[in-house]
Amino acid sequence: MACFSVTQLHTLSWTSSLNPNSTYGTPKVFFYPKPLRASFTSSNVEAKTDTKDSSTATLRELCHGHVPKHVIHRAEEIGYVIPTEVQLQALPFLFSGRDCVLHAQTGSGKTLAYLLQVLSVIDSQRSAVQALIVVPTRELGMQVTKVARMLASNPSERESGLKSCTVMALLDGGMLKRHKSWLKAEPPTIVVATIGSLCQMIEKHILKLDSCQVLVVDEVDFMFNSSKEVSSLKRLLTSYSSSKNRQTIFASASIPQHRRFLYDCMQQKWTRADVVHVHVNSVEPMPSCLHHRFVVCNKMEKNPMLLSLLQTDSPESAIIFVSEQSEKSKKTGSAPPTTLLIDFLRSSCGRFSDVSLLEEDMNFNQRAASLSELLGGGDYLLVATDIAARGVDLPETTHIYNFDIPKDAVNYLHRAGRTGRKPFSDKRCFVTSIITVEERFVLQRFENELMFCCEQLFF
Repeated sequence: MACFSVTQLHTLSWTSSLNPNSTYGTPKVFFYPKPLRASFTSSNVEAKTDTKDSSTATLRELCHGHVPKHVIHRAEEIGYVIPTEVQLQALPFLFSGRDCVLHAQTGSGKTLAYLLQVLSVIDSQRSAVQALIVVPTRELGMQVTKVARMLASNPSERESGLKSCTVMALLDGGMLKRHKSWLKAEPPTIVVATIGSLCQMIEKHILKLDSCQVLVVDEVDFMFNSSKEVSSLKRLLTSYSSSKNRQTIFASASIPQHRRFLYDCMQQKWTRADVVHVHVNSVEPMPSCLHHRFVVCNKMEKNPMLLSLLQTDSPESAIIFVSEQSEKSKKTGSAPPTTLLIDFLRSSCGRFSDVSLLEEDMNFNQRAASLSELLGGGDYLLVATDIAARGVDLPETTHIYNFDIPKDAVNYLHRAGRTGRKPFSDKRCFVTSIITVEERFVLQRFENELMFCCEQLFF
């Protein structure tokens, strides 16, 4: 695999000029030609790997001598056998102790890569926090914690009476009182935390990070572009920047102005000067027939805004995506978002009074009946959730409306993929997102990661 220096990479990408006084402004799209699938750059070193043998290595072979056997066994049980490209390229650098920036799309395996490194260096017999993983949201924190606990579980240690690796989820909205007692009694080995709860524990001197060997910041671009998160994150990084024994790992699907980001990391001493940037870019541009748009409004205006879009576009066939109902909402007996939206449309939109529904709780017969009716031809308006719409093939669909913004870029891709499917059609198709001001950055991340541009509509 070819490796390129920073100078060479500059000639292969395009972006607007960087403003030295700005910090990671509006995300830009970086296009790399087909041959450039992974690059490794640092401040003054061109990092290289011997891909002759490692390109066909299994995850077990790649981790041999670094990761405990029970962790690899658990990984294989879960289904991690063949390393993804980002794992193949990043793990040798991570195991060597180098600071790394893992830059690859959603679902590429970044989380497993940094968790394997975390589990390779910690000592479960030590009563101290040895690894800290900072995440931007509670939801991501729960996912990371679940995987970390599955990998760390070691039945043989429980049988022998030895202490096993413990993972604490210190997340916003969690049971902080119970966590305070836990931290005082016996610190966990690994802490997965949102920045708010983390800083609260640090400021009250309840959580000590003196023994922390690995610091991971996941979704680092989101953290640096959030006004609520950035100041606290910078304080955290600066407070522990003098620790020479700590390995720092940043992970993200998209890092706007990534050369500027690397430069600042080294200048601020958030990372060492030989930090490695592992960039795996395997995303293909979206089909040219898709036209992406967005409108901005507050939450209370979403229903009338959707109605205005439907009346203006007058789509022949469209799918409206709504988020799944939360477990909390289900327990309180609230109506699902899909039901509320369908009731509104049926009472407000004469042309589409016969609105169809596709949601995850439907049984097989209900689902089959809905799809059969839609495939019968003619105009249709379908309200669906992400899970329910997976695998649905409605080639006549010309319009997608994101009533609720997708939770990640993968879901945006799946939603957009429901349209523009008719073979040999030159018809222009539209993907329109109804967002709040606060969600604009999330949509920008999707644009950068999936390589498309969104046009703003004004009503």
